[in-house]
Amino acid sequence: MASINTLKKFSFFVLLTVLFLACTRISTSELGLGLLPAMDAVNTKDTILDVVTETVDYPDSLRIYGSNEHIVGNISNDPIFGTTHANMFFQLKPDAFPFYFPGIKDSLVVDSAVLILSYRGFYGDSSNPVTINVNNIDEESVANQKYYASNYPNAYNLKIGTPLANPYTLDFTKARDSIISRFEQSTNQIRIKLLPSVANMLIKGFDTTGAYRSDSAMRTYFNGFSVTTNMNSNVLIRIGMTDTNTKLGLYFKSYAIGGTKRDTSVLYFKYSLANNADANFITRNRTTSEAYKALNNKLNDSLVYVQTSPGTMVKVVVPGLKVFKNKLIHRAELIAEQVPDDARLNTIEKQMLPPKYLFLGMYDTATKRVRNVPNDYIGTSSAEVMRRFGGWLSYKSIKGYDQVATYNFNVSRYVQGVISRTDSIFDFRILAPVNDSIMFVPPYPNNKASGVDYLTNSLGNEPAMGRVRLGGGKHSKFRMRLHIYYSDL
Repeated sequence: MASINTLKKFSFFVLLTVLFLACTRISTSELGLGLLPAMDAVNTKDTILDVVTETVDYPDSLRIYGSNEHIVGNISNDPIFGTTHANMFFQLKPDAFPFYFPGIKDSLVVDSAVLILSYRGFYGDSSNPVTINVNNIDEESVANQKYYASNYPNAYNLKIGTPLANPYTLDFTKARDSIISRFEQSTNQIRIKLLPSVANMLIKGFDTTGAYRSDSAMRTYFNGFSVTTNMNSNVLIRIGMTDTNTKLGLYFKSYAIGGTKRDTSVLYFKYSLANNADANFITRNRTTSEAYKALNNKLNDSLVYVQTSPGTMVKVVVPGLKVFKNKLIHRAELIAEQVPDDARLNTIEKQMLPPKYLFLGMYDTATKRVRNVPNDYIGTSSAEVMRRFGGWLSYKSIKGYDQVATYNFNVSRYVQGVISRTDSIFDFRILAPVNDSIMFVPPYPNNKASGVDYLTNSLGNEPAMGRVRLGGGKHSKFRMRLHIYYSDL
């Protein structure tokens, strides 16, 4: 009897050792590798499971925070995804209140007022200059520490008012030029000179008895700036709010107290991250686009469409998982590939680039929320964890094309749980988040509780930047698929 028990224990130990080595291999491999080598002491096979795909709306409200890049501009010629319109509403304020100009007030001489914006780059077609318009905000000022839903501008009373500056022409070939003056040495600035009447109001008209008495008083007297571009452009401009390049420069001359010479000076109003007052609205219109025809049509599409938030996402169903026999899973990866636009390879395809990161989640029908892929997505705790899960943009040369955007997602442990423990099967969702949250369930066996995980722009996507047309479950060349490497038990 003792020898039988010893044999059972030895056999169990050998089985555990094989499983441990296989699992270790999964955690240290990189997505996209081929079959495991023969030295792994297992007979590795592979198979491909078909998927059913559909483009669906991504209805969550996008909120753009001060630390995010803000977007201004228009996409007016994207036949695949339609149009995009982005404008900004914000206030720039002195560091403290009450605020006053140094020197003798009666000696103040107005020089100029300049709105300075931090230029971070662009998305789209930069071959033509763009006209930027600066207006005041009509009716209602932007509220302090209020996070506006970016894709619902009509829910608020922020409206474009009268011009504060003449139309400014941004030449992208000079946008990164150096600025060297008596007061500043910098690069990547958009400098828009405000009208003389506005400069006079800000420097001479306002004082500590009125607008500069307090923060609330300033918002009463001056609602702030709205920034837009001409509608016939095809580019979005990225603006940083928190660095030293974004500010309102007030240039003036005055006598210092006790002085005999009128000196030229500048004071800056800046954006406050701690007491932010801004809104960045991004409106999509897909009604005449190719993507619109595929939205929510309940079919297994050959083409599916992902647009960075506020955007669209893809529903993915894997029917074959329900009947897949119990195996030892070495790797299971969902592979999604871009379908190039042959008619626009050298124009729009080079301008409207794919998202830097796609997120793969599950749709929980009980809570009607997107949640993490069980056991595989374990949060944004480190870059290594995110790399193992996948979703980062990569390019490969296939099917006669030099650069095809590709996204791979590691769902090995999810598949193992489904076929070995009969874990719940969920529909996948592929989306391109900016700032969002998902329901998070820890890996097995601690999967009885749930919490919240935050998807932020640290994953790589800035607001409205990125769109990609992917091959769906029926595409002949770029078919989305679940590729599984396994061994028989």
